[in-house]
Amino acid sequence: MKKKIHPLRWILLAAGIIAVVGLTGMNVYSLYTLRSSSIESESQSKKIQIAEFADRIRHRFFEPFIGLGSNNMETLEQTFLETGQFPEKTMRLIYQASKDSIFQNIYYIPANSDACGDLSELLMYNATDKKFKPTTNYSTIVCDGMGIARTRMKALIEDYQYNNKVLFDTHRSMVIALVNQNGQSIIGYLTMPINRPFMVDEYLQPALTETFGAESNSALNVWLRNWTNSEIIASSNPAVSYTPDNIQIEQQFPDFFDDWRLYASINEKSVIASSRPSLLSNLIVLGAAFIFLIGAMIFMFITAQRERALAERQSGFLANVTHELKTPLAVMQAAGENLADGRVDNQERLKSYGTHIYSEAVRLGTMIEKLLDVAKADAGESFIHPKPIPVKEYLKKFLDEHRSYINDKGFTLEVSLPEHCPKTMLDEHSLNTILSNLVNNAIKYSKNDKFIGIYLSHKAKDVILQIKDHGIGISKKSLPHIFEKFYRVEDSLTVKTKGYGLGLSIVKNLVELNGGAISVTSKPGKGSTFTVAFPAISKAEESQRSEETSSQNSRKLKKKTSDYVN
Repeated sequence: MKKKIHPLRWILLAAGIIAVVGLTGMNVYSLYTLRSSSIESESQSKKIQIAEFADRIRHRFFEPFIGLGSNNMETLEQTFLETGQFPEKTMRLIYQASKDSIFQNIYYIPANSDACGDLSELLMYNATDKKFKPTTNYSTIVCDGMGIARTRMKALIEDYQYNNKVLFDTHRSMVIALVNQNGQSIIGYLTMPINRPFMVDEYLQPALTETFGAESNSALNVWLRNWTNSEIIASSNPAVSYTPDNIQIEQQFPDFFDDWRLYASINEKSVIASSRPSLLSNLIVLGAAFIFLIGAMIFMFITAQRERALAERQSGFLANVTHELKTPLAVMQAAGENLADGRVDNQERLKSYGTHIYSEAVRLGTMIEKLLDVAKADAGESFIHPKPIPVKEYLKKFLDEHRSYINDKGFTLEVSLPEHCPKTMLDEHSLNTILSNLVNNAIKYSKNDKFIGIYLSHKAKDVILQIKDHGIGISKKSLPHIFEKFYRVEDSLTVKTKGYGLGLSIVKNLVELNGGAISVTSKPGKGSTFTVAFPAISKAEESQRSEETSSQNSRKLKKKTSDYVN
């Protein structure tokens, strides 16, 4: 009876598989977590990039007036009261600012002037003359900006600590309030109407395209939008439409452009795509390692089970062979002692003893031959001497020698031989062993329906030999193992049948050594059919092989003669 697999082995295999699956799952989770963190980090960096862009725009408006804060406002105020112009240092700064196309003009309104109230003259900077000159040609934007700045500075002036303050009338004008810190008073207002066409078309749109455009930053789409009237001012990628549902980032401009916002959508597909190659390569390596580890564990488990089963079969085989070897030896020893002691004086008894000794010697020799065949196969020393053989004629000869033996066992023999059958390259001794083993198996494993069919045929390039019986058959579970050494099908009949589990292993080895193939079909209780196929040879090949065999035999004969003479 087959021994059950020890539960501990199953437990250890299951524990190992669970551990590998668990570790693999943790690694996959870690990879996806790392990927999510990378995507989140990428999104955060985009937010910082948008904020930095807004600061850059702010700096663009402040840049022409950098250095204004280093002026002494009391001196500036006194100089203006005396000359109607600012000190030379401040005038140089204003001259440079007047050349910046982002501003339309530069106006100055003293704090005590009510020019905007009565639409009287304002001071406008003339770049040609490099001085402020009175003018009545100004738009309401100038006064609107100054009015907003005046209102805000009234609330700030008491605690304000700097000598100037920049304020914006949304996107229409920029105003610089000049502050006398000592007197905590406003000196006046520099007002610059913004050149919107230049600011949008020549500066903001190119800046957006350069910073966030499709070629430089395909993962981000940015729009400059007037939120009060839903107007898109500029876009980093005009081909992509603004959709409120897809906006992930909203950025205000610091202290200016009150009704303008930067809106951005992160192209997650692009961000994910950039991380996909790394994730995919890691998953492939991890998957390969997982398959390898699981496969290795299962392979080691199956191999251990097979080795254990083989060890058990070998152990049973040794016990069986030991018993089988002792039995004929004991019979031969007992018969020999009786003959040696002269106890047998009757001719009939003498013949009986001789027959016993002979049959047991044949049986012992058969067992030893099988053991030697297995040992040779394991050592790779199964020597064969193939030659063109007419299988049909050889089969007739085999049946003539064994027909009476088969009939004596009570078997019905059915034989089918074709009229013409090509020859095949075979070793005669191998063919005899194959036929003997298959026929003996059919005899041993047939119970009530004693039938043996031997059929020879040829198809295409093969000579096909079939041995059929109506015996006990072989279960589907056992079929893959019947050609393994020491394997015997476990059932009530095979337990009572003498055998070593070597016959079919020897048959398979000899068939393959002779270039053939063997297969079996079987149904429990219905019998089995063993099919052996050998490559057929043509007449031209037969003639060539015969010449090669003759040449080899001639060389061997010459060598033996030479050795003898020497």
